[in-house]
Amino acid sequence: MNMGPKIGLCGSYGGMNLGDEAILEVILQELKKELGADVTVFSKNPEDTQNRHKVRALPVGEMHKDEIFAEFKKMDLFLVGGGGILYEGMAEQFLRQIQWARECGLPVVLYAVGAGPFSSAETKNMTRDTLNSVDMIILREQEAKKALNDIGVEKPMEVTADPALLLQPEPFEKEKLEKIGIQTRRNAPLVGFSVREPGQAAPDIQVEQYHEVIANAADFMVERFKAQILFVPMERRAQKDLQNSHAIIAKMVNAQSAHVLNEELHSSQILGLMKHIHFAVGMRLHFLIFAALQRVPFVPLPYASKITGFLQSLDMPMPPLKEINAGKLCAFLDRCWDGRQSIRQRLIEKMPPLQKQAARNIKLLKEFLKTYKKTRLIKKNPARRQQKRPARFQEENLS
Repeated sequence: MNMGPKIGLCGSYGGMNLGDEAILEVILQELKKELGADVTVFSKNPEDTQNRHKVRALPVGEMHKDEIFAEFKKMDLFLVGGGGILYEGMAEQFLRQIQWARECGLPVVLYAVGAGPFSSAETKNMTRDTLNSVDMIILREQEAKKALNDIGVEKPMEVTADPALLLQPEPFEKEKLEKIGIQTRRNAPLVGFSVREPGQAAPDIQVEQYHEVIANAADFMVERFKAQILFVPMERRAQKDLQNSHAIIAKMVNAQSAHVLNEELHSSQILGLMKHIHFAVGMRLHFLIFAALQRVPFVPLPYASKITGFLQSLDMPMPPLKEINAGKLCAFLDRCWDGRQSIRQRLIEKMPPLQKQAARNIKLLKEFLKTYKKTRLIKKNPARRQQKRPARFQEENLS
């Protein structure tokens, strides 16, 4: 019988973004291992979440307020995160859920989230007022703390690191690459590319310009280093990454040397694939995180603070995407290729401390639960609940 806490977890889950799914995979593993928690995930696609993660999931976008309230009243804690979910155009839906959880008397913890940018006064004010009411704030990067401080959040904030840094790879055999036409040979290095679509999280991306720049960069890698190019889609919702990958290949002179990974894989399988990649060029944060976990030298294309924050933690050089053109990027790639051994050495040195920071997330949550008064977790009929679940927050469940 599960005597651990009943926890509701919301985030950008069920959207087929492999970075968010990696975060969810690690959070679920830690909540179950360290707390014996009974977790319910509020998901955009509950069927996918249940099948992918073997966890109870609810269709948050289809539920009325009273239905969500009924679920909250069964829970002991509401976790928001992780991932970059608090930014203009996205934050409101999560802030509303926080407000409803507080109305139900649930303690609320922001768990390794990213925040910003915010542009409208309405979003800034709603974010400030809502977050000042939560019980604990854990952020995954310093840039997020600065963004929240700037809008007036006064609640103490802990800065850790992205939970996905603790993801473990699944085996990925070379034969799978050969099926899509890639022969892994020493004299034909495999270079992985990750691209993304413009949108709320990347409002400044000019599609035609960046497609041209990346196509030129991929051609340069083929011609200069005899490389094979593999585009790795990290988000399959509406086929966005796939469409952008194929659009870039269409602009390449050496399109015959480029492939798109069309097979739908889990996050841990993509991480396993990374060990076959010799060099990476990426826009998506978790593609870069996966490369770093496998100690693959990479060149980032930073379009948002969440990426610059990760790079700063690794002391990695970065080209400014807004100012870059094909010539500048190719020159940067050339230098980084020549210095790839030093980049790999930097990853060997910098990643373990960063993973240690990521491991603090669950430790901070356990400390919070230890100090949180049991009477505030008992919402209805205290005597009955104490009889039914006497050991839920006993020391052995939190040690």
